[in-house]
Amino acid sequence: MAYDGLFTIAMTKELQQLVTGRIAKVHQPNAQEVIFTIRANGANKKLLFSIHPTYARVHMTEQTIENPPEPPMFCSLLRKHVEGGFIETIEQLDADRILKLTISSKNEIGDPITRYIYAEIMGRHSNLIMVDATSEKIVDSLKHLPPAMNSYRTVLPGSIYIAPPKQDKWNPITVTDEQLAEFFTEIRDAKEIMQQFVGFSPLHANELLFRAQEQQVPTVSIFRDFVNEFVIGGTKPTYLEQGRKVIFSPIDLHSFEEPKTYYNTLSELLDRVFFARAERDRVKQQAGDLENWLQAEINKLKLKLKKLDQDLKRAQNLDQYQLFGELLMANLYQFEKGAKSVTVENYYSETGDKITIPLSERKTPIENAQSYYAKYNKFKHALVKVEEQIQIATADIEYFELLAQQVQQASPADIEEIREELAEQGYMRLKKSKRRKKPVKPTPEKYVSSTGVPISVGKNNKQNDYLTFKIARKWETWLHTKDIPGSHVVIHSDDPDEQTILEAATLAAYFSKARESSSVPVDYTEVKQVKKPSGAKPGFVIYFEQKTVFVTPDEALVMQLQANT
Repeated sequence: MAYDGLFTIAMTKELQQLVTGRIAKVHQPNAQEVIFTIRANGANKKLLFSIHPTYARVHMTEQTIENPPEPPMFCSLLRKHVEGGFIETIEQLDADRILKLTISSKNEIGDPITRYIYAEIMGRHSNLIMVDATSEKIVDSLKHLPPAMNSYRTVLPGSIYIAPPKQDKWNPITVTDEQLAEFFTEIRDAKEIMQQFVGFSPLHANELLFRAQEQQVPTVSIFRDFVNEFVIGGTKPTYLEQGRKVIFSPIDLHSFEEPKTYYNTLSELLDRVFFARAERDRVKQQAGDLENWLQAEINKLKLKLKKLDQDLKRAQNLDQYQLFGELLMANLYQFEKGAKSVTVENYYSETGDKITIPLSERKTPIENAQSYYAKYNKFKHALVKVEEQIQIATADIEYFELLAQQVQQASPADIEEIREELAEQGYMRLKKSKRRKKPVKPTPEKYVSSTGVPISVGKNNKQNDYLTFKIARKWETWLHTKDIPGSHVVIHSDDPDEQTILEAATLAAYFSKARESSSVPVDYTEVKQVKKPSGAKPGFVIYFEQKTVFVTPDEALVMQLQANT
Protein backbone atom coordinates (compact mmCIF):
# COMPACT_ATOMS: atom_id res chain seq x y z
CA MET A 1 0.00 0.00 0.00
CA ALA A 2 1.12 3.59 -0.46
CA TYR A 3 -0.84 6.33 1.27
CA ASP A 4 2.38 8.33 1.43
CA GLY A 5 3.14 12.05 1.25
CA LEU A 6 2.83 12.04 -2.56
CA PHE A 7 -0.59 10.42 -2.32
CA THR A 8 -1.54 13.06 0.25
CA ILE A 9 -0.50 15.80 -2.21
CA ALA A 10 -2.93 14.37 -4.77
CA MET A 11 -5.68 13.87 -2.19
CA THR A 12 -5.33 17.47 -1.00
CA LYS A 13 -6.00 18.61 -4.55
CA GLU A 14 -9.08 16.37 -4.85
CA LEU A 15 -10.48 17.61 -1.53
CA GLN A 16 -10.42 21.26 -2.69
CA GLN A 17 -13.98 20.74 -3.98
CA LEU A 18 -15.08 20.71 -0.31
CA VAL A 19 -13.69 24.19 0.40
CA THR A 20 -16.53 26.65 1.23
CA GLY A 21 -18.72 23.62 1.99
CA ARG A 22 -20.83 23.47 5.14
CA ILE A 23 -20.37 20.68 7.68
CA ALA A 24 -23.95 19.43 8.02
CA LYS A 25 -23.35 16.39 10.22
CA VAL A 26 -20.58 14.77 12.25
CA HIS A 27 -20.52 11.06 13.10
CA GLN A 28 -18.03 8.81 14.85
CA PRO A 29 -18.82 5.17 13.98
CA ASN A 30 -16.03 3.81 16.19
CA ALA A 31 -12.90 4.74 18.10
CA GLN A 32 -10.80 5.15 14.94
CA GLU A 33 -13.08 6.81 12.40
CA VAL A 34 -14.88 10.15 12.05
CA ILE A 35 -17.13 11.18 9.16
CA PHE A 36 -18.13 14.72 8.17
CA THR A 37 -21.16 15.08 5.92
CA ILE A 38 -20.40 18.22 3.93
CA ARG A 39 -22.81 20.17 1.73
CA ALA A 40 -20.70 21.53 -1.11
CA ASN A 41 -21.52 22.56 -4.67
CA GLY A 42 -25.13 21.50 -4.29
CA ALA A 43 -24.38 17.93 -3.15
CA ASN A 44 -23.68 16.05 0.06
CA LYS A 45 -20.21 14.54 0.39
CA LYS A 46 -18.96 12.26 3.16
CA LEU A 47 -15.40 12.95 4.28
CA LEU A 48 -13.86 10.03 6.15
CA PHE A 49 -10.99 10.39 8.62
CA SER A 50 -9.42 7.12 9.79
CA ILE A 51 -6.55 6.78 12.27
CA HIS A 52 -6.42 2.99 12.03
CA PRO A 53 -2.79 1.85 12.50
CA THR A 54 -2.89 -0.03 9.18
CA TYR A 55 -5.67 1.68 7.22
CA ALA A 56 -5.13 5.34 8.23
CA ARG A 57 -6.40 7.69 5.50
CA VAL A 58 -8.53 10.72 4.58
CA HIS A 59 -10.86 10.65 1.59
CA MET A 60 -14.45 11.06 0.47
CA THR A 61 -16.48 7.87 0.66
CA GLU A 62 -19.66 6.42 -0.72
CA GLN A 63 -19.75 3.67 1.89
CA THR A 64 -22.34 3.59 4.66
CA ILE A 65 -20.93 2.91 8.12
CA GLU A 66 -23.20 2.06 11.05
CA ASN A 67 -23.14 4.59 13.90
CA PRO A 68 -23.44 3.75 17.61
CA PRO A 69 -26.66 4.63 19.50
CA GLU A 70 -24.83 7.27 21.56
CA PRO A 71 -22.10 9.56 20.13
CA PRO A 72 -18.65 9.22 21.76
CA MET A 73 -17.22 12.18 23.67
CA PHE A 74 -14.98 13.35 20.81
CA CYS A 75 -17.89 13.24 18.38
CA SER A 76 -20.00 15.37 20.72
CA LEU A 77 -17.19 17.94 20.94
CA LEU A 78 -16.82 18.05 17.16
CA ARG A 79 -20.55 18.62 16.82
CA LYS A 80 -20.38 21.44 19.32
CA HIS A 81 -17.42 23.17 17.65
CA VAL A 82 -17.61 22.50 13.91
CA GLU A 83 -21.07 21.20 12.98
CA GLY A 84 -22.71 23.94 10.95
CA GLY A 85 -19.33 25.52 10.22
CA PHE A 86 -17.76 26.20 6.82
CA ILE A 87 -14.49 24.80 5.50
CA GLU A 88 -12.22 27.73 4.64
CA THR A 89 -9.09 25.82 3.57
CA ILE A 90 -7.73 22.30 3.20
CA GLU A 91 -3.95 22.19 3.03
CA GLN A 92 -1.08 19.77 3.39
CA LEU A 93 1.84 20.46 5.70
CA ASP A 94 5.35 20.16 4.20
CA ALA A 95 4.43 17.48 1.63
CA ASP A 96 4.00 15.10 4.55
CA ARG A 97 1.01 12.98 5.56
CA ILE A 98 -0.63 15.79 7.54
CA LEU A 99 -3.80 17.57 6.43
CA LYS A 100 -5.03 20.77 8.03
CA LEU A 101 -8.66 21.88 7.70
CA THR A 102 -9.54 25.44 8.72
CA ILE A 103 -13.20 25.66 9.76
CA SER A 104 -15.11 28.84 10.59
CA SER A 105 -18.05 28.31 12.91
CA LYS A 106 -19.93 29.91 15.79
CA ASN A 107 -19.95 29.20 19.50
CA GLU A 108 -22.96 28.69 21.73
CA ILE A 109 -23.69 32.42 21.99
CA GLY A 110 -23.28 33.05 18.28
CA ASP A 111 -19.78 34.55 18.23
CA PRO A 112 -17.53 33.53 15.32
CA ILE A 113 -14.82 30.97 16.10
CA THR A 114 -12.18 29.20 14.02
CA ARG A 115 -11.06 25.63 14.54
CA TYR A 116 -8.29 23.64 12.92
CA ILE A 117 -8.67 19.93 12.29
CA TYR A 118 -5.30 18.19 11.91
CA ALA A 119 -5.41 14.74 10.33
CA GLU A 120 -2.05 13.07 10.93
CA ILE A 121 -1.88 9.96 8.72
CA MET A 122 1.17 8.23 10.17
CA GLY A 123 0.51 4.53 10.68
CA ARG A 124 0.21 3.61 14.34
CA HIS A 125 0.97 7.22 15.28
CA SER A 126 -2.05 8.54 13.32
CA ASN A 127 -4.37 10.98 15.06
CA LEU A 128 -7.20 13.45 14.51
CA ILE A 129 -6.81 16.64 16.53
CA MET A 130 -9.09 19.67 16.94
CA VAL A 131 -7.30 22.92 17.78
CA ASP A 132 -8.55 26.40 18.70
CA ALA A 133 -7.11 28.72 16.05
CA THR A 134 -6.78 31.71 18.38
CA SER A 135 -4.94 30.07 21.27
CA GLU A 136 -3.34 27.21 19.27
CA LYS A 137 -4.47 24.95 22.12
CA ILE A 138 -5.84 21.47 21.61
CA VAL A 139 -9.58 21.19 22.21
CA ASP A 140 -9.46 17.37 22.02
CA SER A 141 -8.17 14.48 19.92
CA LEU A 142 -9.08 10.92 19.05
CA LYS A 143 -5.92 9.68 20.77
CA HIS A 144 -4.31 11.31 23.79
CA LEU A 145 -0.54 11.45 24.11
CA PRO A 146 0.65 12.34 27.64
CA PRO A 147 4.19 13.64 28.33
CA ALA A 148 5.23 10.26 29.69
CA MET A 149 4.66 8.72 26.26
CA ASN A 150 6.31 11.42 24.16
CA SER A 151 8.84 13.97 25.37
CA TYR A 152 8.66 15.98 22.12
CA ARG A 153 4.99 16.92 22.27
CA THR A 154 1.89 16.42 24.41
CA VAL A 155 -1.48 15.74 22.79
CA LEU A 156 -4.01 16.48 25.52
CA PRO A 157 -6.87 18.99 25.85
CA GLY A 158 -5.44 22.37 26.80
CA SER A 159 -1.93 21.69 25.49
CA ILE A 160 -0.42 23.85 22.74
CA TYR A 161 -0.56 22.00 19.43
CA ILE A 162 2.89 21.04 18.18
CA ALA A 163 3.13 19.36 14.81
CA PRO A 164 5.08 16.10 14.48
CA PRO A 165 8.79 16.79 14.07
CA LYS A 166 9.82 17.82 10.57
CA GLN A 167 11.99 15.43 8.65
CA ASP A 168 15.40 16.61 7.55
CA LYS A 169 14.52 16.03 3.91
CA TRP A 170 13.82 18.03 0.78
CA ASN A 171 10.26 18.93 -0.15
CA PRO A 172 9.72 17.41 -3.64
CA ILE A 173 7.66 20.44 -4.69
CA THR A 174 9.92 23.26 -3.46
CA VAL A 175 13.31 21.61 -4.07
CA THR A 176 15.43 23.65 -6.49
CA ASP A 177 16.66 22.51 -9.90
CA GLU A 178 20.22 22.95 -8.68
CA GLN A 179 19.64 20.63 -5.72
CA LEU A 180 18.03 18.04 -7.96
CA ALA A 181 20.80 18.21 -10.55
CA GLU A 182 23.44 17.78 -7.87
CA PHE A 183 21.62 14.87 -6.16
CA PHE A 184 21.09 12.96 -9.40
CA THR A 185 24.66 13.25 -10.64
CA GLU A 186 25.10 9.78 -9.16
CA ILE A 187 23.04 6.63 -9.65
CA ARG A 188 20.54 6.44 -6.83
CA ASP A 189 18.44 3.60 -5.40
CA ALA A 190 14.94 3.76 -3.90
CA LYS A 191 16.25 3.91 -0.35
CA GLU A 192 18.38 6.98 -1.09
CA ILE A 193 15.42 8.76 -2.71
CA MET A 194 13.25 8.03 0.33
CA GLN A 195 16.00 9.34 2.63
CA GLN A 196 16.42 12.54 0.63
CA PHE A 197 12.81 13.56 -0.21
CA VAL A 198 9.71 13.94 1.94
CA GLY A 199 6.69 11.84 0.93
CA PHE A 200 8.27 9.02 -1.04
CA SER A 201 7.27 5.44 -0.20
CA PRO A 202 9.19 2.48 -1.71
CA LEU A 203 6.42 2.13 -4.33
CA HIS A 204 6.78 5.65 -5.70
CA ALA A 205 10.58 5.77 -5.34
CA ASN A 206 10.86 2.63 -7.46
CA GLU A 207 8.33 3.98 -9.96
CA LEU A 208 10.43 7.15 -10.41
CA LEU A 209 13.55 5.05 -11.01
CA PHE A 210 11.69 2.81 -13.47
CA ARG A 211 10.60 5.81 -15.52
CA ALA A 212 14.17 7.08 -15.61
CA GLN A 213 15.83 3.75 -16.39
CA GLU A 214 16.80 4.77 -19.94
CA GLN A 215 18.85 7.67 -18.55
CA GLN A 216 20.00 5.48 -15.60
CA VAL A 217 19.30 8.39 -13.21
CA PRO A 218 16.26 10.72 -13.11
CA THR A 219 16.84 14.12 -14.73
CA VAL A 220 15.40 17.32 -13.30
CA SER A 221 12.60 17.28 -15.89
CA ILE A 222 11.71 13.63 -15.21
CA PHE A 223 11.53 14.32 -11.48
CA ARG A 224 9.44 17.49 -12.00
CA ASP A 225 7.03 15.74 -14.37
CA PHE A 226 6.68 12.82 -11.98
CA VAL A 227 5.88 14.99 -8.93
CA ASN A 228 3.55 17.17 -11.00
CA GLU A 229 1.32 14.16 -11.66
CA PHE A 230 0.55 14.18 -7.93
CA VAL A 231 0.30 17.97 -7.68
CA ILE A 232 -2.51 18.09 -10.26
CA GLY A 233 -4.47 15.53 -8.24
CA GLY A 234 -3.27 12.31 -9.84
CA THR A 235 -3.46 11.26 -13.47
CA LYS A 236 -4.83 7.73 -13.37
CA PRO A 237 -5.87 6.31 -9.97
CA THR A 238 -4.59 2.75 -10.22
CA TYR A 239 -5.38 -0.48 -8.37
CA LEU A 240 -3.74 -3.88 -8.76
CA GLU A 241 -3.10 -7.04 -6.81
CA GLN A 242 0.00 -9.21 -6.60
CA GLY A 243 -1.03 -12.37 -4.82
CA ARG A 244 -2.59 -11.12 -1.60
CA LYS A 245 -0.76 -7.80 -1.76
CA VAL A 246 -2.80 -4.74 -2.76
CA ILE A 247 -1.01 -1.90 -4.60
CA PHE A 248 -2.55 1.49 -5.35
CA SER A 249 -1.45 4.93 -6.47
CA PRO A 250 -2.86 8.23 -7.82
CA ILE A 251 -0.84 7.69 -11.00
CA ASP A 252 -0.44 4.91 -13.52
CA LEU A 253 2.31 2.57 -12.37
CA HIS A 254 4.48 1.85 -15.40
CA SER A 255 6.63 -0.51 -13.36
CA PHE A 256 3.75 -3.00 -13.07
CA GLU A 257 2.15 -5.00 -15.82
CA GLU A 258 -1.55 -5.56 -16.38
CA PRO A 259 -4.10 -6.38 -15.15
CA LYS A 260 -4.59 -2.98 -13.55
CA THR A 261 -7.89 -1.31 -12.68
CA TYR A 262 -8.32 2.44 -13.08
CA TYR A 263 -10.74 4.69 -11.18
CA ASN A 264 -12.15 8.15 -11.85
CA THR A 265 -11.14 9.60 -8.48
CA LEU A 266 -8.77 8.88 -5.62
CA SER A 267 -11.73 8.52 -3.27
CA GLU A 268 -13.29 5.81 -5.45
CA LEU A 269 -9.91 4.09 -5.51
CA LEU A 270 -9.60 4.12 -1.72
CA ASP A 271 -13.16 2.89 -1.29
CA ARG A 272 -12.11 -0.04 -3.47
CA VAL A 273 -8.91 -0.64 -1.50
CA PHE A 274 -10.52 -0.50 1.93
CA PHE A 275 -14.08 -1.65 1.11
CA ALA A 276 -13.76 -5.09 2.72
CA ARG A 277 -10.61 -4.58 4.80
CA ALA A 278 -11.84 -1.69 6.90
CA GLU A 279 -15.28 -3.26 7.27
CA ARG A 280 -13.66 -6.47 8.45
CA ASP A 281 -11.68 -4.54 11.04
CA ARG A 282 -14.82 -2.77 12.32
CA VAL A 283 -16.51 -6.14 12.72
CA LYS A 284 -13.45 -7.51 14.54
CA GLN A 285 -13.64 -4.66 17.04
CA GLN A 286 -17.33 -5.35 17.67
CA ALA A 287 -17.38 -9.13 17.36
CA GLY A 288 -13.96 -10.32 18.53
CA ASP A 289 -15.52 -12.02 21.56
CA LEU A 290 -18.17 -13.67 19.35
CA GLU A 291 -15.53 -15.01 16.96
CA ASN A 292 -13.54 -16.42 19.88
CA TRP A 293 -16.66 -17.99 21.38
CA LEU A 294 -17.65 -19.65 18.10
CA GLN A 295 -14.15 -21.00 17.52
CA ALA A 296 -14.01 -22.35 21.08
CA GLU A 297 -17.35 -24.12 20.56
CA ILE A 298 -16.17 -25.58 17.25
CA ASN A 299 -12.95 -26.84 18.89
CA LYS A 300 -14.91 -28.42 21.78
CA LEU A 301 -17.32 -30.11 19.38
CA LYS A 302 -14.49 -31.48 17.24
CA LEU A 303 -12.84 -32.92 20.35
CA LYS A 304 -16.19 -34.40 21.39
CA LEU A 305 -16.64 -35.87 17.91
CA LYS A 306 -13.20 -37.48 18.11
CA LYS A 307 -14.14 -39.16 21.40
CA LEU A 308 -17.51 -40.21 20.02
CA ASP A 309 -15.78 -41.81 17.04
CA GLN A 310 -13.64 -43.82 19.47
CA ASP A 311 -16.77 -44.86 21.39
CA LEU A 312 -18.39 -45.83 18.10
CA LYS A 313 -15.48 -48.08 17.17
CA ARG A 314 -15.67 -49.75 20.60
CA ALA A 315 -19.43 -50.08 20.33
CA GLN A 316 -19.13 -51.65 16.90
CA ASN A 317 -17.42 -54.65 18.59
CA LEU A 318 -20.72 -55.69 20.15
CA ASP A 319 -21.11 -58.70 17.79
CA GLN A 320 -17.77 -59.97 19.03
CA TYR A 321 -18.89 -59.59 22.67
CA GLN A 322 -22.04 -61.59 21.93
CA LEU A 323 -19.97 -64.28 20.21
CA PHE A 324 -17.54 -64.50 23.15
CA GLY A 325 -20.42 -64.81 25.58
CA GLU A 326 -22.11 -67.61 23.66
CA LEU A 327 -18.87 -69.55 23.10
CA LEU A 328 -17.97 -69.29 26.80
CA MET A 329 -21.42 -70.57 27.84
CA ALA A 330 -20.99 -73.52 25.47
CA ASN A 331 -17.53 -74.31 26.83
CA LEU A 332 -17.83 -73.67 30.60
CA TYR A 333 -16.29 -77.05 31.38
CA GLN A 334 -13.03 -76.28 29.51
CA PHE A 335 -11.66 -73.65 31.93
CA GLU A 336 -11.71 -72.65 35.58
CA LYS A 337 -11.49 -69.44 37.62
CA GLY A 338 -8.01 -67.88 37.41
CA ALA A 339 -7.46 -68.53 33.70
CA LYS A 340 -6.27 -65.53 31.63
CA SER A 341 -7.74 -66.85 28.37
CA VAL A 342 -9.31 -69.88 26.79
CA THR A 343 -9.06 -71.22 23.22
CA VAL A 344 -12.24 -72.84 21.91
CA GLU A 345 -13.69 -73.91 18.60
CA ASN A 346 -15.76 -71.22 16.90
CA TYR A 347 -18.72 -73.25 15.76
CA TYR A 348 -20.11 -70.19 13.92
CA SER A 349 -17.12 -70.35 11.56
CA GLU A 350 -17.62 -72.43 8.43
CA THR A 351 -14.03 -73.70 8.66
CA GLY A 352 -14.25 -74.48 12.37
CA ASP A 353 -11.40 -72.10 13.32
CA LYS A 354 -10.16 -71.89 16.87
CA ILE A 355 -10.59 -68.59 18.71
CA THR A 356 -8.85 -67.31 21.85
CA ILE A 357 -11.07 -65.40 24.29
CA PRO A 358 -9.51 -63.10 26.97
CA LEU A 359 -10.76 -63.81 30.52
CA SER A 360 -10.73 -62.09 33.87
CA GLU A 361 -8.71 -64.12 36.37
CA ARG A 362 -10.97 -62.99 39.26
CA LYS A 363 -14.17 -64.25 37.65
CA THR A 364 -15.67 -67.71 37.35
CA PRO A 365 -16.37 -69.15 33.90
CA ILE A 366 -20.05 -68.19 34.04
CA GLU A 367 -19.19 -64.70 35.36
CA ASN A 368 -16.86 -64.20 32.40
CA ALA A 369 -19.62 -65.24 29.99
CA GLN A 370 -22.12 -62.92 31.71
CA SER A 371 -19.56 -60.08 31.54
CA TYR A 372 -19.42 -60.38 27.77
CA TYR A 373 -23.21 -60.49 27.55
CA ALA A 374 -23.35 -57.33 29.71
CA LYS A 375 -20.88 -55.58 27.40
CA TYR A 376 -22.95 -56.65 24.42
CA ASN A 377 -26.15 -55.16 25.86
CA LYS A 378 -24.36 -52.01 27.05
CA PHE A 379 -22.76 -51.28 23.70
CA LYS A 380 -25.92 -52.25 21.84
CA HIS A 381 -27.79 -49.40 23.56
CA ALA A 382 -24.73 -47.12 23.45
CA LEU A 383 -24.36 -47.57 19.70
CA VAL A 384 -27.71 -45.93 19.06
CA LYS A 385 -26.93 -43.03 21.40
CA VAL A 386 -23.41 -42.56 20.05
CA GLU A 387 -24.67 -42.39 16.49
CA GLU A 388 -27.29 -39.83 17.57
CA GLN A 389 -24.65 -37.78 19.38
CA ILE A 390 -22.37 -37.89 16.34
CA GLN A 391 -25.18 -36.58 14.14
CA ILE A 392 -25.94 -33.78 16.63
CA ALA A 393 -22.27 -32.81 17.04
CA THR A 394 -21.69 -32.85 13.28
CA ALA A 395 -24.76 -30.66 12.70
CA ASP A 396 -23.64 -28.24 15.44
CA ILE A 397 -20.14 -27.97 13.95
CA GLU A 398 -21.67 -27.23 10.55
CA TYR A 399 -23.96 -24.62 12.15
CA PHE A 400 -21.21 -22.87 14.13
CA GLU A 401 -18.86 -22.89 11.13
CA LEU A 402 -21.64 -21.24 9.11
CA LEU A 403 -22.03 -18.58 11.80
CA ALA A 404 -18.25 -18.08 11.96
CA GLN A 405 -18.22 -17.53 8.18
CA GLN A 406 -21.11 -15.06 8.53
CA VAL A 407 -19.26 -13.15 11.26
CA GLN A 408 -16.18 -13.00 9.02
CA GLN A 409 -18.21 -11.35 6.25
CA ALA A 410 -20.82 -9.46 8.30
CA SER A 411 -21.19 -5.73 8.60
CA PRO A 412 -21.25 -4.35 12.16
CA ALA A 413 -25.04 -4.04 11.87
CA ASP A 414 -25.37 -7.78 11.19
CA ILE A 415 -23.49 -8.90 14.29
CA GLU A 416 -26.30 -8.12 16.74
CA GLU A 417 -28.69 -10.34 14.76
CA ILE A 418 -26.21 -13.22 14.97
CA ARG A 419 -25.99 -12.75 18.76
CA GLU A 420 -29.80 -12.68 18.97
CA GLU A 421 -30.03 -15.90 16.95
CA LEU A 422 -27.59 -17.68 19.27
CA ALA A 423 -29.61 -16.48 22.27
CA GLU A 424 -32.86 -17.69 20.70
CA GLN A 425 -31.25 -21.09 20.04
CA GLY A 426 -30.21 -21.28 23.70
CA TYR A 427 -26.46 -21.18 23.09
CA MET A 428 -25.64 -17.89 24.83
CA ARG A 429 -27.17 -15.05 26.82
CA LEU A 430 -27.42 -11.50 25.53
CA LYS A 431 -25.99 -8.70 27.62
CA LYS A 432 -28.76 -6.65 29.18
CA SER A 433 -29.08 -3.19 27.70
CA LYS A 434 -30.31 -0.21 29.68
CA ARG A 435 -32.29 0.93 26.66
CA ARG A 436 -35.16 -1.24 25.51
CA LYS A 437 -34.88 -1.78 21.80
CA LYS A 438 -37.89 -2.11 19.59
CA PRO A 439 -38.02 -5.31 17.52
CA VAL A 440 -36.49 -4.63 14.11
CA LYS A 441 -37.14 -6.71 11.02
CA PRO A 442 -34.01 -8.19 9.42
CA THR A 443 -32.80 -6.09 6.51
CA PRO A 444 -31.02 -8.00 3.73
CA GLU A 445 -28.52 -5.95 1.70
CA LYS A 446 -29.72 -4.55 -1.61
CA TYR A 447 -27.93 -4.57 -4.95
CA VAL A 448 -28.90 -3.81 -8.54
CA SER A 449 -27.55 -5.73 -11.51
CA SER A 450 -25.93 -3.97 -14.46
CA THR A 451 -29.19 -4.45 -16.37
CA GLY A 452 -31.25 -2.80 -13.62
CA VAL A 453 -32.68 -5.87 -11.82
CA PRO A 454 -32.94 -5.69 -7.97
CA ILE A 455 -31.04 -8.35 -6.00
CA SER A 456 -31.14 -9.03 -2.24
CA VAL A 457 -28.51 -10.79 -0.12
CA GLY A 458 -28.95 -12.23 3.37
CA LYS A 459 -25.84 -11.60 5.48
CA ASN A 460 -26.84 -13.87 8.40
CA ASN A 461 -29.36 -16.62 9.13
CA LYS A 462 -32.10 -14.26 10.30
CA GLN A 463 -31.77 -12.28 7.10
CA ASN A 464 -31.56 -15.47 5.03
CA ASP A 465 -34.82 -16.88 6.41
CA TYR A 466 -36.59 -13.53 6.22
CA LEU A 467 -35.45 -12.96 2.63
CA THR A 468 -36.31 -16.45 1.36
CA PHE A 469 -39.62 -17.01 3.14
CA LYS A 470 -41.01 -13.50 3.76
CA ILE A 471 -39.69 -11.09 1.14
CA ALA A 472 -39.11 -13.25 -1.94
CA ARG A 473 -42.01 -14.19 -4.21
CA LYS A 474 -42.45 -17.80 -5.30
CA TRP A 475 -41.52 -17.19 -8.95
CA GLU A 476 -38.37 -15.19 -8.23
CA THR A 477 -34.89 -16.72 -8.55
CA TRP A 478 -33.03 -18.01 -5.48
CA LEU A 479 -29.26 -18.69 -5.43
CA HIS A 480 -26.80 -20.35 -3.05
CA THR A 481 -23.27 -21.75 -3.30
CA LYS A 482 -23.37 -25.50 -3.96
CA ASP A 483 -22.47 -27.50 -0.81
CA ILE A 484 -20.63 -24.44 0.60
CA PRO A 485 -21.81 -22.31 3.56
CA GLY A 486 -22.98 -18.93 2.34
CA SER A 487 -25.73 -16.36 1.93
CA HIS A 488 -29.17 -16.71 0.41
CA VAL A 489 -29.45 -14.49 -2.69
CA VAL A 490 -32.70 -13.58 -4.45
CA ILE A 491 -33.14 -11.98 -7.87
CA HIS A 492 -36.42 -10.06 -7.76
CA SER A 493 -37.52 -11.07 -11.24
CA ASP A 494 -39.51 -13.96 -12.68
CA ASP A 495 -37.33 -14.06 -15.82
CA PRO A 496 -33.86 -12.65 -15.09
CA ASP A 497 -31.41 -12.20 -17.96
CA GLU A 498 -28.22 -14.24 -18.08
CA GLN A 499 -26.03 -11.30 -17.02
CA THR A 500 -28.13 -10.74 -13.89
CA ILE A 501 -27.93 -14.46 -12.99
CA LEU A 502 -24.13 -14.39 -13.29
CA GLU A 503 -23.87 -11.19 -11.20
CA ALA A 504 -26.20 -12.59 -8.52
CA ALA A 505 -24.16 -15.80 -8.51
CA THR A 506 -21.02 -13.70 -8.02
CA LEU A 507 -22.68 -12.12 -4.97
CA ALA A 508 -23.53 -15.59 -3.63
CA ALA A 509 -19.93 -16.72 -4.12
CA TYR A 510 -18.50 -13.53 -2.58
CA PHE A 511 -20.69 -13.84 0.52
CA SER A 512 -19.75 -17.47 1.12
CA LYS A 513 -16.92 -19.50 2.58
CA ALA A 514 -15.47 -19.67 -0.95
CA ARG A 515 -14.78 -15.92 -1.20
CA GLU A 516 -11.07 -16.48 -1.83
CA SER A 517 -11.64 -19.30 -4.34
CA SER A 518 -12.16 -19.32 -8.09
CA SER A 519 -14.73 -21.09 -10.29
CA VAL A 520 -17.21 -21.44 -7.40
CA PRO A 521 -20.34 -23.55 -8.13
CA VAL A 522 -23.57 -21.65 -7.44
CA ASP A 523 -27.01 -23.29 -7.63
CA TYR A 524 -30.10 -21.36 -8.66
CA THR A 525 -33.78 -22.27 -8.74
CA GLU A 526 -37.21 -20.72 -8.21
CA VAL A 527 -38.02 -19.64 -4.66
CA LYS A 528 -40.97 -22.06 -4.57
CA GLN A 529 -38.47 -24.94 -4.85
CA VAL A 530 -36.79 -23.93 -1.57
CA LYS A 531 -38.11 -25.65 1.57
CA LYS A 532 -37.24 -25.50 5.26
CA PRO A 533 -37.27 -28.93 6.97
CA SER A 534 -39.25 -29.18 10.18
CA GLY A 535 -37.09 -28.33 13.19
CA ALA A 536 -34.17 -27.12 11.04
CA LYS A 537 -31.84 -24.50 12.41
CA PRO A 538 -32.07 -20.89 11.13
CA GLY A 539 -30.79 -20.46 7.60
CA PHE A 540 -30.89 -24.18 6.76
CA VAL A 541 -32.95 -25.15 3.71
CA ILE A 542 -33.24 -27.82 1.04
CA TYR A 543 -34.01 -27.10 -2.60
CA PHE A 544 -34.90 -28.84 -5.83
CA GLU A 545 -34.76 -28.53 -9.64
CA GLN A 546 -31.65 -26.35 -9.48
CA LYS A 547 -29.22 -25.39 -12.21
CA THR A 548 -25.55 -24.58 -11.57
CA VAL A 549 -23.22 -21.85 -12.81
CA PHE A 550 -19.54 -21.35 -12.01
CA VAL A 551 -18.27 -17.88 -11.08
CA THR A 552 -15.24 -16.26 -9.43
CA PRO A 553 -15.88 -13.80 -6.55
CA ASP A 554 -15.13 -10.22 -7.61
CA GLU A 555 -14.99 -7.49 -4.96
CA ALA A 556 -14.99 -4.69 -7.55
CA LEU A 557 -18.19 -6.06 -9.10
CA VAL A 558 -19.82 -6.32 -5.66
CA MET A 559 -19.03 -2.64 -5.04
CA GLN A 560 -20.44 -1.69 -8.43
CA LEU A 561 -23.68 -3.61 -7.88
CA GLN A 562 -24.05 -1.90 -4.49
CA ALA A 563 -23.34 1.51 -6.03
CA ASN A 564 -26.15 0.88 -8.55
CA THR A 565 -28.80 1.01 -5.80
